[in-house]
Amino acid sequence: MTDQTVSGSGAGPGDVFIDAYLAGTPAPVAGPDVAGPGTAAPSRAAPMESMALGGQILTADGPIRGWLTIEGGLITEVTTRKPTGPRTLATDGVILPGLIDLHGHPEFNVFAAWEPPRTFVNRYAWRDSDEYRALIREPQNRLLTALPSGTQLRYAEIRALVGGVTAIQGASGRTQGADEFLVRNVDRSIFGEHRARTVIDLPASLSSSWGGDDLRAILDGITDGDVNAFYVHLAEGQRSNQRSIDEFDHLVGLQALTPATVIIHGSALARDQLGQAADVGAKLVWSPQSNLRLYGETTRVGDALDVGLPVALGADWLPSGSTSLLAEMKVARKELANQEHPVDARELVHMVTAAAAEVAGLGDRLGTLEVGRPADVLVLARAHPEPYESVCSSTPNDVELVLIGGDLAYGRAEWVRALAQDPADPKLEPVLAWGRLMLLDTSYQGQPDSEPTPRLAQLRTDLTSSYPPVGPIWA
Repeated sequence: MTDQTVSGSGAGPGDVFIDAYLAGTPAPVAGPDVAGPGTAAPSRAAPMESMALGGQILTADGPIRGWLTIEGGLITEVTTRKPTGPRTLATDGVILPGLIDLHGHPEFNVFAAWEPPRTFVNRYAWRDSDEYRALIREPQNRLLTALPSGTQLRYAEIRALVGGVTAIQGASGRTQGADEFLVRNVDRSIFGEHRARTVIDLPASLSSSWGGDDLRAILDGITDGDVNAFYVHLAEGQRSNQRSIDEFDHLVGLQALTPATVIIHGSALARDQLGQAADVGAKLVWSPQSNLRLYGETTRVGDALDVGLPVALGADWLPSGSTSLLAEMKVARKELANQEHPVDARELVHMVTAAAAEVAGLGDRLGTLEVGRPADVLVLARAHPEPYESVCSSTPNDVELVLIGGDLAYGRAEWVRALAQDPADPKLEPVLAWGRLMLLDTSYQGQPDSEPTPRLAQLRTDLTSSYPPVGPIWA
C-alpha cells in the first residue's frame, strides 16, 4: 500500500513524508540526510545493569536451551549454563531477535481495516477511488490538521511493539525526523545514522523537475557508499496490468536497479524480472495480505526464492494489510504453499529476523542473537513443541517480553518489575492486553533534548477526540 503527502513545512532537503497522498500530488523521493549522526543514550525505565533470560533461544546456528545475558544494552553471552552474576529470569518461552517489519505506513495504523469494495488493477486505481477518499484519505487529512505531530506514529509504534516488532520501515520523515523513538525506524535515523532512502513514485527521468535531482542524489549516495538501502514501491498491481509491468523497465532505465535497491511489492513482476533483480544484488519485500485484498493476487515469491532474490516480509498498513507481522507470516506461508513453493518454519522466521536485517543493510546490528549486538529481544510464549513452529503459530497475545537495546519496552508486569532497577518506576504504564496485565514504557528518547513520547493513555485520548473509531491496539 502506498499513500503519501507532500509537505513543505519543516522539510529538509529531499525528505520523504509517508503520511498521505493529497489530490494526486506525488511525494518526492528522499535525498541527503538532514539529521547529523549522534550517539545519544536512550532514557527508558532502566533495566538491571546485568540480566539473563533463560528459555529456548533461537541462535544463528539453531535453537538451544540456555541463557541470554545482557549488559549495557548489548548481548554479552549466549550459553547453556545459568549465569551466576546477573539478575536471571527463567521463561518457558522462545527467545528470538525482535521482529523486523520492512514495509509499512505506520501513521495509517490508527485506522480500522478497510474493506475494499472490489479488486483494483494497480495502486493508482484504489488511490483515486471515491471509497478510499471517504474512508481513509479524508479522515487522515483531518487528523494531520488536528493532532500534535507524531501522535499517529507513536500510537502505531506501540501497535508494532506489542506484536513483537522492534524495527519498522516507512515512518514519516515529518513525524520521526532525527529522533529514535519507540521502535527502530530502519529508513530514518537508526544507530545515529541515516543510510536508507525511500521512493514511492519514480520520477519520469533523472532530469525531471519533480524528483529527478533527489533520485540522482540517492544514486550518487549508493555509489559513494553513503546509502546502503534504497526502498522503492514498484510494480504494485495485477500481473496483467501493463502500467505496473512497465515500472520495472523504467527503474532499470533510470539506472536505479542496484545492489542497494529494495523492491517493495513487485506483485506484477515476471520470473525473468525477478531474476534480473537478483542478478544485480537487489532485494524484495513482500506484503501478501495487502496485495491479495486489493488486487486479488500477489507477488510470485516462489519464483523470487527460486532465482535467489532475498525476501523479507512487511505487514503494509492496517487498512488493507495484516493486523501484525505475526499474522502476515501466516498469510505468507499459506500463499507460498499455494505457489507450490512451501517453506519450513525456520525459513519463515528468517524472513522477519536475519534476512530482514540483511535486506535493510543492518545485518551487522540486527536480526540475530549474537554477542556484541544490541539486545533487541522478543520472548514469545510456547505455542508449539518445535521452537520455529512455535513462533509461526504465535499471535500478539503470545508476546511476553520485548527489549530494545536491552531496555524494557513491553512485557508481562511481573517480569518487567523483576528486571527493572525500580519496579515502581512511573515510566512503566500498566495496560491490559488480552486479559493480562502488562507494563509498557513509552518514555524512550533517542535524542535526550527531544520531547518525551506521551504515554499511551494520552495518545489514545488525543486520537479518539479527533477520530472516535480509532483502530484498537489489543484486538
